[in-house]
Amino acid sequence: MRTIGYIIGLLMVLLGLIWIGQGSGYFPYPASSFMIAQTIWMLWGALLAAAGVALMIIVSRLRRRV
Repeated sequence: MRTIGYIIGLLMVLLGLIWIGQGSGYFPYPASSFMIAQTIWMLWGALLAAAGVALMIIVSRLRRRV
């Protein structure tokens, strides 16, 4: 279960960073994406990445208690 939690958290962080990159215009792929240079996607990406970090912290703390 811990491994699945870490994988999901890491995927959330990576996806959040991609959204931040697309929203800021630094990662314009695919070129026809509706997310490019839209600042709202930077916010959503930051929130998703923060949730991923929080999930990984929670999973690591649960492991110590058991």
